Amino acid sequence: QVQLVESGGGLVQPGGSLRLSCAASRSTFSIYAIGWYRQAPGKQRELVARITTGGSTNYADSVKGRFTISRDNAKNTAYLQMNSLKPEDTAVYYCHAGAVITQTPIGGYWGQGTQVTVSS
Repeated sequence: QVQLVESGGGLVQPGGSLRLSCAASRSTFSIYAIGWYRQAPGKQRELVARITTGGSTNYADSVKGRFTISRDNAKNTAYLQMNSLKPEDTAVYYCHAGAVITQTPIGGYWGQGTQVTVSS
C-alpha cells in the first residue's frame, strides 16, 4: 500500500505560478509511473502530465509548454510546476501512482487532491 499526499495548491492570479508536490509514504515510489490529473466542476477528470520510472514525460496539449512534471525518487516525491496559469486551469489536482498511466487508470494509488484556483 502506498499513500500519496498532495500539497501546494491555492489561489493564484492569472499568469502566476504554483508548484504541486505529491509525497509518497514508501520508498517503492520509484517503481511507479506518476500521473497528475485534474477535475474541474462539471467536467471529466483529465490527465495533465505523466512521468515514467525512467523519467520520460508527456503532457496534455492544454498545458504543454506551461507545466513541467518531475520526480525525486530519493525524496519519494513528484512535482508539477505550473507556470502562466489561466482561469481554465482551475480544478482539483490529483496525483496517481501506478504501473501504467492512462486517461482512465486501473488500480494504482491516488492522493486526496489539492485545489488550484486561478482568479483575479
